[in-house]
Amino acid sequence: MHLRVSFALPASPATVAEMLADPAYVEAKVRATGAIEQQVDVVPAEGGAFTVTTRRALPTDQIPANMRGFVGSQIDVRQVEAWEAAGPDGGRAGTVVVEIAGAPVRLTGAVRLLPAEDASTLSYEGDLKAAIPLFSGAVEEAAARAIRSALEAEEAVARRWLEGHEAGSQP
Repeated sequence: MHLRVSFALPASPATVAEMLADPAYVEAKVRATGAIEQQVDVVPAEGGAFTVTTRRALPTDQIPANMRGFVGSQIDVRQVEAWEAAGPDGGRAGTVVVEIAGAPVRLTGAVRLLPAEDASTLSYEGDLKAAIPLFSGAVEEAAARAIRSALEAEEAVARRWLEGHEAGSQP
């Protein structure tokens, strides 16, 4: 299943990239997804590139009851975003991988941060695959809903964070 989610943020790509690489922001966005447990690791790289790795345990309440038998009472999600250095226009590209431990479900794709007048557009696009015979379509649809929900939570946290950044403090 192909998945694409984009949202506009009221800040320059440089400001948004700084936010995306801030461990406090990453912890806030992971908490907003309903994580029961979480681990965040942000690793800077040469030229302003960076990698963000998160691990979170989530309740399975967003998964249909008849599918919960495949994943149990919680799911452990590992997400890695590897961001390249900024381009001449301040935009960035990268890769994203989301894996659900103990379940054959994986999203692989691209992330982009693009300038848009006085704002930025953050987009995620990739292919979501569930290798579960007979049930892969239902599992992929449930996983896609959970990923979209997590990205909606991320957008809300990012907007609050950027508002606080303008005021000189983070929420």
